[in-house]
Order: sequence, then structure tokens, then C-alpha cells
Amino acid sequence: MWLNPEEVLLANALWITERANPYFILQRRKGHSGDGGGGGGLAGLLVGTLDVVLDSSARVAPYRILYQTPDSLVYWTIACGGSRKEITEHWEWLEQNLLQTLSIFENENDITTFVRGKIQGIIAEYNKINDVKEDDDTEKFKEAIVKFHRLFGMPEEEKLVNYYSCSYWKGKVPRQGWMYLSINHLCFYSFLMGREAKLVIRWVDITQLEKNATLLLPDVIKVSTRSSEHFFSVFLNINETFKLMEQLANIAMRQLLDNEGFEQDRSLPKLKKKSPKKVSALKRDLDARAKSERYRALFRLPKDEKLDGHTDCTLWTPFNKMHILGQMFVSTNYICFTSKEENLCSLIIPLREVTIVEKADSSSVLPSPLSISTRNRMTFLFANLKDRDFLVQRISDFLQQTTSKIYSDKEFAGSYNSSDDEVYSRPSSLVSSSPQRSSSSDAERQFNLNGNSVPTATQTLMTMYRRRSPEEFNPKLAKEFLKEQAWKIHFAEYGQGICMYRTEKTRELVLKGVPESMRGELWLLLSGAVNEKATHPGYYEDLVEKSMGKYNLATEEIERDLHRSLPEHPAFQNEMGIAALRRVLTAYAFRNPNIGYCQAMNIVTSVLLLYAKEEEAFWLLVALCERMLPDYYNTRVVGALVDQGVFEELARDCVPQLYDCMQDLGVISTISLSWFLTLFLSVMPFESAVVVVDCFFYEGIKVIFQLALAVLDANVDKLLNCKDDGEAMTVLGRYLDSVTNKDSTLPPIPHLHSLLSDDVEPYPEVDIFRLIRTSYEKFGTIRADLIEQMRFKQRLKVIQTLEDTTKRNVVRTIVTETSFTIDELEELYALFKAEHLTSCYWGGSSNALDRHDPSLPYLEQYRIDLEQFKGMFALLFPWACGTHSDVLASRLFQLLDENGDSLINFREFVSGLSAACHGDLTEKLKLLYKMHVLPEPSSDQDEPDSAFEATQYFFEDITPECTHVVGLDSRSKHSADDGFVTVSLKPDRGKRVNSQENRNYLRLWTPENKSKSKNAKDLPKLNQVQEIIPCITYDHLSS
Repeated sequence: MWLNPEEVLLANALWITERANPYFILQRRKGHSGDGGGGGGLAGLLVGTLDVVLDSSARVAPYRILYQTPDSLVYWTIACGGSRKEITEHWEWLEQNLLQTLSIFENENDITTFVRGKIQGIIAEYNKINDVKEDDDTEKFKEAIVKFHRLFGMPEEEKLVNYYSCSYWKGKVPRQGWMYLSINHLCFYSFLMGREAKLVIRWVDITQLEKNATLLLPDVIKVSTRSSEHFFSVFLNINETFKLMEQLANIAMRQLLDNEGFEQDRSLPKLKKKSPKKVSALKRDLDARAKSERYRALFRLPKDEKLDGHTDCTLWTPFNKMHILGQMFVSTNYICFTSKEENLCSLIIPLREVTIVEKADSSSVLPSPLSISTRNRMTFLFANLKDRDFLVQRISDFLQQTTSKIYSDKEFAGSYNSSDDEVYSRPSSLVSSSPQRSSSSDAERQFNLNGNSVPTATQTLMTMYRRRSPEEFNPKLAKEFLKEQAWKIHFAEYGQGICMYRTEKTRELVLKGVPESMRGELWLLLSGAVNEKATHPGYYEDLVEKSMGKYNLATEEIERDLHRSLPEHPAFQNEMGIAALRRVLTAYAFRNPNIGYCQAMNIVTSVLLLYAKEEEAFWLLVALCERMLPDYYNTRVVGALVDQGVFEELARDCVPQLYDCMQDLGVISTISLSWFLTLFLSVMPFESAVVVVDCFFYEGIKVIFQLALAVLDANVDKLLNCKDDGEAMTVLGRYLDSVTNKDSTLPPIPHLHSLLSDDVEPYPEVDIFRLIRTSYEKFGTIRADLIEQMRFKQRLKVIQTLEDTTKRNVVRTIVTETSFTIDELEELYALFKAEHLTSCYWGGSSNALDRHDPSLPYLEQYRIDLEQFKGMFALLFPWACGTHSDVLASRLFQLLDENGDSLINFREFVSGLSAACHGDLTEKLKLLYKMHVLPEPSSDQDEPDSAFEATQYFFEDITPECTHVVGLDSRSKHSADDGFVTVSLKPDRGKRVNSQENRNYLRLWTPENKSKSKNAKDLPKLNQVQEIIPCITYDHLSS
């Protein structure tokens, strides 16, 4: 290929000249003996080894063309080639088109300028013709991409992320070479003294990825698959390599979990020209994603928020009159700060709240200060900013975008006001406008949802169903009043709302208990749900309206569980509380059909509705399901299973004396799901469990782990004496039943487990606040980053285990229907799944989301389209021969596609392959016959269908007009693709459609009709023209 001209100082070092003229030289790499292969002797071995070790492109491009003027010692590389044929074409073009022209020039500089311009023009024209987009990769990295594609035979769609020098341990011998990490594959290449080593592993096949240290090697990366283990060492930067491998493996697991593929972010800023660092645009993209993910988790921001940058600075804190050292983070919609010292101070400033950004005068005490003012009259003073001017410009740009969004939402035009570069401000009228809908008509509209006139949408259920006796609870009410006052004092000192200073004092107040009257407000604030609610006005109302009158499997499950949600609480003993719960759960199922509804969501949501308004409860549920408990509530509760594995690891490290006993009893896997999925709400008295929820919204999942470990630690002696899992569960159940909240002003609500065990001697009471304090004292060292590392390890294990379970279930289901053995079916399933995943990587004729749906039954989760089937047909079917192969594959695909959706599942695929490979002669002939009796896929409806006419006698008993229910399998094409369907009865007038005809044929051949004795007379007849086609097919197969 043509290259942008680059200078070469030593033209003959390790190269042999094969052709030459006054201006150009064609060279071959020493040791490369041409296209016929061969060794090239000792010199070839040494040069080949040097090329691999030194990352030279000559290993994959052993030919090149140099340009040189007669009187110059400087050479320019203008072309390279992987074969003699490729380089010869370039050489002949140069001789025919440039040699005569160059002889006209008199000045050598003019010749050099002309040649360089001509080559660059050829490259530009090629890129234009082939639609090659200009990318941000360096020239060095582009060479690596070429090597990667040629060495491993990867298509251009497979994107290389980065490559690293390392050693691969093959047996007991290390092989020095290069590891190539692409979006879908881990590859390794080595060439040492004539011995070549290649390794290609798909990320979706990796079951374990860990960084270990041994006596001989301090750092080793171990990569495990189902069948093998691979070890890599001697990395220059093992931490960077391992983090990238974790990211790519996570992307692969996400693809297996919910078919979420990888799309490159094209909005990243351009890389500076002539950057010496070998970094790809994809690597920069993944690095930016990792930083944004940590940023969102740290400050509980919406999942689509992208970090723009961060810088060191100081923040003036008026509550203690100090300058706190930390970092400022700036993103599209937020400015955040966190102190270097953990838990000292953090701050979240939404740009929608900002009114003024001002650069104050610098001084020796306060260098480069920046003042930010908000709508609630709070001013934040940052200082010691390294590049203040650039920072102010970025914030101003984001403020402008935020202003435009608010103007658009409010449907009025205007422009933002700014004085000069020193100050950025907003019009006060715009800033004071609230995004919340508060008109009376909107309120009435909320009240009348689903025909329910009770105003559940604007009140919390707890305020309407709070039963208490002032005389009985006076001491508790006094304590509750003191808590409220403490929070009010805190708000006065540290600020109130989203922009308040969050300090160790805030944490202490949460651990002491949140007042009943403030619980909903603080849950919204601490979870970050307040941000999503503020930026989506009217969203919940629209969802409720759209979901009315529609149903699917999720809504059926919701209806079944509505009356099981806190049935002991008076708020859910009447239709008003039940209706509110129904609306929130159905709206979320409509918002996120990938999750839909999962058991335990009803329990959590009912508690949210007690303390938060209906819309607020919805956004709290969104924060739980999509950010704070990721993948917990999908169809396979993957997130909960992952955290179960994390909990087992933590139990092994923190309560080692109990771990072996718990593993033998199998208790950890039983308790962790119920504890984690409902945040202890289903296993602990209500008034105590809500205190756990308070801490969870502040600290995240680490609180649940700490509390679970504290419960085990408190019952070590009793658990060690348990004989079976039932006894251990009884011990833990009685302990959790005894956890009390003596500060609660609520009337005691009987707990189900305690009702069932009244005849047993009561367990000593355990104070919930003391239990939480103990969990922090003993297990408070658990860090969020440690949990994420352990989650990654467990995620690989859990998802691959689920994939293996799916494979076993599929094979077990169809093994009796085919002539294949279990081992053969497992290999076929692996191949079928690999074909599906390959099309997801590199494109296909159908949407990947249509081909893979984890919510479907096992046999239908992976499906392939016609183009994929043709590849499988050519590889496996005995009839794949000659030019007629594609036609046969198309006909067989049409026959196997029973539901006419242009996709076939594994069962359909195996049925066709089994008949072709293991069927007797009669079965094979019948299969060929059926393939040719089907109507052509491209036939016009208006033309007579000879195949239909030839078999019309089969359908004499079929009523031309029938009534059917439009259900899940007959989803209307024009309806919204939201996973919901509408029930309706429609008359079918017997309209002739090809897919319907195919289904009529296939219905006759299903196993249900095998009760009839099958012979040749049962098959449809062919007319004279049709009869010729199977004869031609048979002739092709026989030749």
C-alpha cells in the first residue's frame, strides 16, 4: 500500500535491493525468501526475531519502495507490501506514470516536492473512493493496526485498542512477543528463531482474569477459558494493561448479558498532531469512559453524564473557615468537588442551579480564585486553579448549553447575558423558573390516573396512614423533634438541597437516624434521584399515560404481587396504596423493558412510596435499579448473584472461622439474595429496616455488605453449632426479627417471621443503631473500589456459569429429538453461538437486538439470519457443494423458519442438520422435496403461486375466515416497540401472504401430525415446471 513519505537514514540495513532506477528502489527484507516461504537461513531467523521484538512493520510488510534523488543521501519510504505481487503493481505504476515526468525537472527539491505530493494525492483519492474516514490514530499505531489484521486474519471491522510487549508462557518456556487487545479479541504473536506462536482468545470465552504474583515473577496476568489457562508476564506497565483487559472483558460480559454492544464515542477532542505516544482513539475513549464511570459513582450522577476534566484546587469552607485541598470535576451538567482526605468534604453543583461564575482578583493568600453562585444564594470559592481561564471558558460553554435546554423546555426564546471574560451570569427570570409542574390542572390530571380520584401522587402514603397516639409516644416524639432540629441546624450551617456541603457531620446524622418527616427528601438528595427528577419534568406522567391499558408478562407479574407488598401496613390494605404501587411499577416496566419487573421490586417500591411522593418514588426506583444496584432486577438477577459471590469472598476474609461452616451448610447463597434484593426490608422489622435504607442511600452497597458481615459475626457461636441449613436459617431469622428501633414513632408493625415463631423463647433485643455502629467499627475498612474489583471477578464467573447452564438446558431439551449425541450438540451450540456473536461484532443483515433476547426461552435466545445460516450450511451440511449451495441454503432456511421472522433458533437449525446428516435416504429425499415445494421468497402476491395451487387440496378444511387473539407472538408492526401489546379480536379474511403459506405447510409437518402414517402421498404435488428444479438439485449433489 502507499505510505505518507517518511525519511529513512540507513536504506540498506537489513534490506536487499531487488530493482532500482535513478529515482526509485524496490527492496526485500533480509531473511524473507519470497512468497513461496522458506527459511532464509540464520540471517532470516535473526532478522525475523528482531522484527517481532522491536515491533517492526517489516514482519508483515517485507517489501518496500524507496524514493531517492541521484545526488542525495536521504531516502523516503513511499510504499510497502505484504507480497511480491502487491509491491510489483506499485513499482510498475511508478515506472509507467512518473519516470518520464521526473526527467523534466531540473531542481532536485522540485522533484522531491512533486513525488511527495503525488503519493499523498494517491492516498487521499483512495480514502475518498473507499470512504475511509479520517481518524485520530498516530502513524505508529496505524502500522500496528495493519500488522494486527494481517497476522491474525481479522476483518477491518475488528478495531484494535492497544498493544503491549510481553512474554507468553508456553509450557515452561517464555515467548517474547506482542499482545494485541481489540474490542472482541485478545491476541498474542511471537517469532523467535524460526518458531512462530499465535494465540487468539475471544473476550466472551474468558472465565477468569486476574493479576497474580509468584516467587519467580512479581507480576503475571492469568487468562482462563473453559478449556485452558494462559499466563503473560514482563509487562512495562502491567496495571494499565490489566485495567484495559478488565474493561474489554466487561464489555464482552455486557454483550452476553443484554446484547449491549460497543459504540465508539466520536465526541472526544482531537489528539494533537505528531503525538509521540502510541495511543489509539479507542483507547482514549475507553479511558474516558472509565473516568466518567468512577465520577458518576462517586457523586451519584445520572448514568449518561460524561466527565470533561478535573484539576487540583482548594475550596473555602465557611463552616470551619478553612481552605480544603481537593479536586474539582467538571462535566456537561455538573461541577463537583471532593477533598483529598476521605469524607472530609464533598460538593455537587448542578449547572442548572448556577447563576454567576466569576474570576476574582488573585493574591498571595488566594491565588487564581474562582467564585460560583447558585440560585439558593450560596457562593462557593475555589482557589489555586492551574488554568483558570480555560476552566472558566469550559464552564461558560456548558452553562450556555444548559441555558439553551431550559429555554427549549420552557418554550420561550432568549439569550444568556454575560459581561466580559471575568463574569458569566444568567437572567434571573430564567434561573428562578422551576422545571417542576405545579399547576392545578396538572395536579388534577395526576389525581385522576387510572380512574382513581384519591390524591396519591402529591402526598406520601405515610402522612395519610400514620397512626400514633401522642400520649403513648411522647418521649419518642421528643427524640424525633431533636433529630429534626439537628438536621435543620445542619442545613443552616452547611446549606440545604443538592448544593449543600457533605461532610463527616452529614454522615454522623444519617447514622443516628433520619427523621420520619425528612426521609423522602433526604433519600432523593443522597441517592441523586433529585437530579433525574429535576431534568425530566412531566416524564413520569407521560409514562403512566402510555402504559395505561397495556399489558405483558411484566404487568401480569405486577398484578400478582401487588397484594404481597407490605400487606401488614395499612397503606397497602386499600386500593389507593395498591393503585399507586401499580402505577410506579408499571411505569418503570414501560421505561425499562429489559428489566420489566422482578420480584422484590414490589417490596422496595412500597417502602419508597411510604416516604416519597409517587413521582419521587419512581425516580428513586430508577436510581436503585439502574445505578445503585446494577443488574439486580433483571430476569436472571445477575447483579445479586455477583454480590453474593463478593459477600462470600468478604466472609472468607472477615469471618474466616465461620466461612467453612457456612459453605458446608450452603447458607450464604440462601441468605444473601433475600438480604440484598430487598435491602433487609423482607427479613427485618420495618421500622429497623428503613434505617438500613437511610444508610444505603448515603454510602451505597458497602453498607449492606458491612451489615451482613456484622450479623454473621454476632452469631458465630450459634452458627458453628448448627447441624443443617434449616437450623442456621432459623438462628439468623430470629436474630434479625429481634433487631429493634426504639426511636421509631411508628406503631409496631408485626413481622411475618416473628408471627410464625411466637411459641419460641424471644431473642434478646438488638438495637439497629448499635448494630450499624458495630458494622462500621469492625468492617468499615471495606472500600468501594475494592468492591468493584471483586465484582468484576465475580461477574465473569456468574455470567459464564449462566451461559453454561443455558447450554445444558438447551441440549437436554432437544437431545431426544435428534440423532446427535450430547457432546455433538454442545459443540454445535458453541458454534451456533459463535456465529451469532461474530455477526454482532462485524455486522449482519439483521439487528443484533432481534437475534439475541435473554428474556426468551433458552432455545430462542440466540438466533441467526440467512447470511449467517449460509456460512453454517457451507461448513456443516453434506449438501454444500458447487454453485448451487447458496440456493439450497436459502431454501432450507425458508423451510426451517417456522414463524416467518427471517431468523432461526438452535432447535430449528439442529432439526435441519440432523435430517441432512443422520436421516435415512427417504428422510433426506423428503427434506429435499419440501425445500422445493415452498413458494419462492421473492414471489409477487399478485402472480399465481404454482406451489400453492399444487398443494391446495391440503387446505380444503381450513376455514377462510377465523377470529384470533393478537398476543405476544403476533405483535403489530405499527405499535410502539415497547414490549407491551394490546388485546384485540380481529377477523382474518384469509389473506394470502407468503409467510402464512409457509406456516401452513410447516403446520402439516410438525410432530403433532406424526400420528398419521407418513408416506409419499402425504407430500404436496409439484407441477411440471417445479419438478425440474429438484431434479437439477439432485444432479448437482450427485456430480
